[in-house]
Amino acid sequence: MPNRASVHRTADELSRDLVARGLQAARDAIETEAAAVSALADRLDGVFLDVLIAVARCEGHLVVTGLGKSGLVGRKIAATLASTGTPATFIHSGDALHGDSGAVTSRDLVLALSASGETAEVCAFARMLRDRHIPVIAMTGREESTLAQLATYTLDTMVLREADPLNLAPTASTTASLAMGDALACALVVLREFSHHDFARFHPSGALGKRLSEDQA
Repeated sequence: MPNRASVHRTADELSRDLVARGLQAARDAIETEAAAVSALADRLDGVFLDVLIAVARCEGHLVVTGLGKSGLVGRKIAATLASTGTPATFIHSGDALHGDSGAVTSRDLVLALSASGETAEVCAFARMLRDRHIPVIAMTGREESTLAQLATYTLDTMVLREADPLNLAPTASTTASLAMGDALACALVVLREFSHHDFARFHPSGALGKRLSEDQA
């Protein structure tokens, strides 16, 4: 009969095995997310151009909305746009259904994020906006979803799988959405001829602000 030491791994051996598996999962996650982002480049087609022109011509604000992890990504997208010359703000989809939708005017555009395109609050907000004839840009991984059907434009952020081992946690999908938002912001920097001087005016504080101020001196 084998002794217990040969049958059962020690705590150290188990730990080394888990660490190795964990490191592999980390590598897989980075590769999965990198592939998801790379695939977006081929989707910067006519719809992306239509969205780009619509946002550039918008006389009001680009209002970004989302819920959960998509909402967190939406906040970052709005912040990036605002800091690079595109008037933008964020409204939580849940709050929109409790009065905050009144902040959206007929001069605005709305960018709505939902990986599934079926998030109830996001779809309800989009439906309210459609009824008010306010254009909605859907950013979703499902072009046949409810949100996409409600939207004027749909930016496709579909991913083949999430990056976590369970294929459940919003990881690759949120990274793809963030990258698409960055792509939109970068394109608008060019269209608006946004300069280092403009950025310095919007960002006077912190290490970046200090460096820009020195460059302008």
